[in-house]
Amino acid sequence: MQFFKSVAYYWKKVDKIYWLIMLSISAFSVLLLKTVPAASSGKRWYMTMLVAALLGYFGAIIISMLDYHDLAMFWYIIAGFSLFLMVYTLKFGKPVTSTGGVNAKAWIYLGSTSFQPSELVKIGFIVTFATHLSFLQEHNLLKSPLQVILLAVHAMIPVALTYLQGDIGAGMIFFCMFLTMAFCAGIQIRYFLILFAALGSAFPLAWKYVLQDYQKQRILVAYHLDDSYENVINYGWQQYQARTSIGSGRLYGRGVLVSPRVNSKIVPEQESDMIFTVAGEELGFIGCCVIILLLVLLLLRTIHIARKCPDLLGKAICMGFFGLIASQMVFNLAMSLDLLPVMGVTLPFFSAGGTSAACLYFGFGLVENVAVHSDNILPCKVEMRMNEIK
Repeated sequence: MQFFKSVAYYWKKVDKIYWLIMLSISAFSVLLLKTVPAASSGKRWYMTMLVAALLGYFGAIIISMLDYHDLAMFWYIIAGFSLFLMVYTLKFGKPVTSTGGVNAKAWIYLGSTSFQPSELVKIGFIVTFATHLSFLQEHNLLKSPLQVILLAVHAMIPVALTYLQGDIGAGMIFFCMFLTMAFCAGIQIRYFLILFAALGSAFPLAWKYVLQDYQKQRILVAYHLDDSYENVINYGWQQYQARTSIGSGRLYGRGVLVSPRVNSKIVPEQESDMIFTVAGEELGFIGCCVIILLLVLLLLRTIHIARKCPDLLGKAICMGFFGLIASQMVFNLAMSLDLLPVMGVTLPFFSAGGTSAACLYFGFGLVENVAVHSDNILPCKVEMRMNEIK
């Protein structure tokens, strides 16, 4: 009887609209991937996504049942495990190479299954950084220059580690999450201006000493794709074919399961980084708009939950997830449309990839956690709860 009462209470508190949006995205994603031809090994992409979604939903339910105030008290365990995963991957991860000089060591292999730790670390970062912000607010330190610098150091740890792994895209996502959460917390604008001025000043040095040759070429080719055939063949093939596939769908698309470019696999990584090209060719402009609309609705509902939350910890968790989804969405669409260089960023909840999809559902669970438990402590006193548990 107690179990059913708990389920009824959970169902009463949970944000049902948020669940409805998420289920709609999952259904669209699986159906879209079902139209993508199987890999040469016979692997069916939609089955991978279906399994990832089921595991992700199970994890999301478990996470949403925990009180995020209690979860924040174990930030040091989350931070330590995240750091271990990143360092372990950097040392023992298996390099993935491709044309143009790409050599990323961002995956570890468990038997025949690959796992990208940075995807899970993104979820851990939401918790640890939100806890950091909440702690500073409670002690009136959000305007302290030293504490703002320490916040930046906190964020730059995963950014630096992903760069060392050769995964620039993941580093960019961590940076965007940091910006979104810090802005939500009320960090003064002048610090953001100083940061961007410093980054702008450092860009020439980064271009000369930090970026590898293939990364420079990708940046240049993205804005000079039509200048020569050599640009297309050497560094711009994926974006050129992606742009062509999206344009070929026109308004209504060329049809599900009969679109020739999808069936011939002419766009490299069309099931993952370039899944938007499949929607563009098969479903046309209308299908692409539906994907964008679903993701925008998810983002708007995330903001709604954040606004209802009375404490910074919950707000920051929601805005961390917002920054994760929004940045991946913008970067992926811009990559597919040849507006930004290719950087290996997936389209959230739509791109094939078990690790990425499952971890994103965990992030969804964190936001539902806030929706369910945000009225448990007013205001949230993380440090006091830490002292109590001790």
